[in-house]
Amino acid sequence: MVITSPANRKVKQVRALTRKKERYAARAFVIEGVRLIEDALDARVIPSLVLHTPQVEDDLRAHTLLDRLRAVTSEVFVVSEAILQDLATTETPQGILAVVPFVELPLPPQPRFVLILDAIRDPGNVGTILRSARAAGVDALFLAPGTADPYNPKVVRAAMGAHFAIPWRVAAWQHIADALAHISRVYLADARGEVLYTRADWSPPIALIIGGEASGASDVAQQLATARVRIPLRGGAESLNAAMAATVLLFQANRFIEK
Repeated sequence: MVITSPANRKVKQVRALTRKKERYAARAFVIEGVRLIEDALDARVIPSLVLHTPQVEDDLRAHTLLDRLRAVTSEVFVVSEAILQDLATTETPQGILAVVPFVELPLPPQPRFVLILDAIRDPGNVGTILRSARAAGVDALFLAPGTADPYNPKVVRAAMGAHFAIPWRVAAWQHIADALAHISRVYLADARGEVLYTRADWSPPIALIIGGEASGASDVAQQLATARVRIPLRGGAESLNAAMAATVLLFQANRFIEK
């Protein structure tokens, strides 16, 4: 049986999760596409609901994924392409989405490589930074007040599975400060910083704060930082996109983390 009605209870459940209030009430969010759902399963995150189009069955990788999903949940349903298109937030939906519970991997007691996002409001930037943080080996990530909701669909899409791989928390500044008590070097990214990023000591344990592009670092972030690091710019550029700056700095730090 193919679900074709927008009024179907399961369709309405997925549509409701596009709203932050509903996501937090249900403590669940939506992921789209074969790879992201594979990442969730690989991380032992079990979907509470899966919707897919009939055409997905024709793709071998997607067919294999559906077999995995049916082995862990009975809540796998076929919907029309029109319904999936209406529910999807991507421009070219892959024909499958899943509802999964909020993720909360355990934080290490004394993390060695910490990233703090300070009031970064653009969801695409937040998701991209999460993706870079995963690749660079960050072992604890904090989203400080004012940062975009990590379960926003744009964040989830840009993060490319990082939600299931990095221990992260939405946290108040006091909690963040407590988590950094064992770290003596807390760097704040600043275009006018006194320390060139290639000359900074990135040996762990280390923490990096990335502030929002519009308002810059908050007063609390500035107080918490022990130094400001800068990336030299050419061609009259005044600053870098927050996600780009974060990626450059994270991979510079990664060179020391790997030693």
